[in-house]
Amino acid sequence: MPPAPGGGPAPPSVRQRAGRFLVLATVFICAACGLVYELELVALASYLIGDSVKQASVVLSVMVFAMGVGSLLAKRLRCRAAVGFGLLEAALALVGGCSALVLYATFAWIGESRYALVAFSLAIGVLIGAEIPLLMTLIQRISRRAEQDAGGTVADLFAADYVGALVGGLAFPFLLLPWLGQLTSALLTGAVNAVAGGALVLWLFGRDLTARARWLVVVGNVAVLGVLATATVLVDDFERAARRAVYGERVRVAVQTDVQEVVLTGGPGEPPELFLDGRLRVSGRDEHRYHRALVHPVMRGPHARVLILGGGDGLAAREVLRHGGVESVTVVELDPGVVRLARTDRALARLNGQAYGDPRVRVVYGDAFARLRESAATGTAYDVVIADLPDPGITASTKLYSAEFYGLAARVLADGGRLAVHAGPMASRPHTYWTVDATLRSAGFTTRPYRATGRLSGFAAGPDRSTDGTAAPYDWGFFLAARHRAPPDPGEVVGVRRPAGARPTGLPPSTLVHPRYGE
Repeated sequence: MPPAPGGGPAPPSVRQRAGRFLVLATVFICAACGLVYELELVALASYLIGDSVKQASVVLSVMVFAMGVGSLLAKRLRCRAAVGFGLLEAALALVGGCSALVLYATFAWIGESRYALVAFSLAIGVLIGAEIPLLMTLIQRISRRAEQDAGGTVADLFAADYVGALVGGLAFPFLLLPWLGQLTSALLTGAVNAVAGGALVLWLFGRDLTARARWLVVVGNVAVLGVLATATVLVDDFERAARRAVYGERVRVAVQTDVQEVVLTGGPGEPPELFLDGRLRVSGRDEHRYHRALVHPVMRGPHARVLILGGGDGLAAREVLRHGGVESVTVVELDPGVVRLARTDRALARLNGQAYGDPRVRVVYGDAFARLRESAATGTAYDVVIADLPDPGITASTKLYSAEFYGLAARVLADGGRLAVHAGPMASRPHTYWTVDATLRSAGFTTRPYRATGRLSGFAAGPDRSTDGTAAPYDWGFFLAARHRAPPDPGEVVGVRRPAGARPTGLPPSTLVHPRYGE
């Protein structure tokens, strides 16, 4: 190499720069794919198993540990870094790309996906952890100034890795998931991963490989791409079969909205059942007990202006409209897809009494917490607020059962206004139920507890199990709350009962920072 004008070593050639760029571009792509695999596992585990915080903790901790193991194991491959990296990426593409399919299959046909989740987290973590040591070896082979520029090489590799992770992390929720769904996005990510790893090895280091090594890389990557392509072609049939295994043969509508998966079941003449992310939200067999108990007690008193938080299915609005003197009903729903289904599906629209056809009903799309904050800031007041929200045992709904949330609800209630809250099953989850009571009281409400019995359905797909694997609950628990004065007695609503025994004391309220809904 000729000396540089200043007497030092000559700058890298164009070929060296191009090779270095290709290696860094591969690092970028592989990092993006690795984070997509990670987010796929977290998202699917939260959907299939529930408790997103716990599942995210399991996946992240196991993967970080496995990445350390993979880095140590990569030492044995450094002498064959090129072929090792090519085969490593093929294995990662296969395992990561098929992980969502296998997790869904174990849930649908075996009923348990926790062990598969841990196994995939370990396998993917080991493979991702082995990438950087091998890529470091490859980029040093390209650069003739590796010893003098070792620090810069490490900085470039980690910069490409972190930026790739950023792109993958943003692409998953905003592009891949809404456009392709969980299963197809994982398969596509695996294909990109295999192409990037195989192309780098064969293009830059193909001459350094033996004929047997080249054959292994080519056959391995082609086989993986074939498996992923076949799975992509069959993914729709697989999803239909898995849904039938989970929900039965009566699935009529199954759509992935920007917020969640929405499934509607029920044959001709049968009561419909609405599932949101695998959890039973509405059962036509017993929903009337729930919605009558939620709505009718709180409507005793002034009720000209009613705010329903959640309730995009229109069933709470149906019960509100049965009362005379209602002037306006505002429904705040996060998912427009649920409202669209409630308007257009014949069985669901018949069940909600065509509530959305009533001119007094107005729908606002958005987060219930944000809507309350906006209403409180503008001075909008309601006579009745109905919190028809997901079960408080679900981590994603924690902020909707917090002291901050109820403080905002108090600010939008007119003088003499009342608040009705669904607080989960009283009999099977008493700690959760009474924590909601403590939280309401910490926000300045006076509460009256009550429950509705005769429940026929549980939380999750299937009538006999709940999301945590225990027996399905047989009741719904509620609170009627008011400020400055005691709320009216819930009264003799069909199926409504006052709980026996005294209210427990000493329970802490829930806050946004320290939610306490664990059993």
